[in-house]
Amino acid sequence: MKERVIQPELLDTLPQDDPDAIRAREEMVMVNGIMGNHRWIERMVRRHRELGWRIAELGAGDGTLSMRLLESGCCTEAALHAFDLAPRPKLWPEAAHWTCGDVLVQPLPETEIVIANLFLHHFTKEQLLLLGSRLSPATRLIVAVEPARRWIYAVLGRLFCELAELNHVQRFDMQASIRAGFHGQESQQALGLGNEWQVDAHEHPMGSYRFIAWR
Repeated sequence: MKERVIQPELLDTLPQDDPDAIRAREEMVMVNGIMGNHRWIERMVRRHRELGWRIAELGAGDGTLSMRLLESGCCTEAALHAFDLAPRPKLWPEAAHWTCGDVLVQPLPETEIVIANLFLHHFTKEQLLLLGSRLSPATRLIVAVEPARRWIYAVLGRLFCELAELNHVQRFDMQASIRAGFHGQESQQALGLGNEWQVDAHEHPMGSYRFIAWR
């Protein structure tokens, strides 16, 4: 898998209340748990944050990751900002911010921390460069988890989908995500981060590409 291949994922084309979409989102909770994505992001935020820093999650979905950070004391409600095409969840805290919109069009939140989980791989090289250029000058820390683009994870993903009996949406989207994933220093280059950024990017045995940048 030398080059990233971007293609629409089924979940993005289904209505929010579609039974297959609902099941796929439920299955993603399990996938994230097995990959350890949310745990790692929380650990990195705790390690690098400073008192009073605000947090923005890009591609927040149903807000599960942001709520985890809030409930664990990583930030206050007023310091939390989520961004997604989906509408504000019913149980979203009243004092926390929610922007329903396109991260490539609307202004990004002015926060010191930006996090993303299985979100950046949806974008082309050109779109990622645009996204990187639109980060707030206030941003000091970026923490992201994406699929690692390796053939071995594609094979293991198919095996896992069979054993766990995941639905057809998850089976298709998992493979599409891996083909659009990252390895090496691709994320830093894709976002166009300059020399002022220090970066650590590595792959986890469970198939995730873990990326952290700070300045």
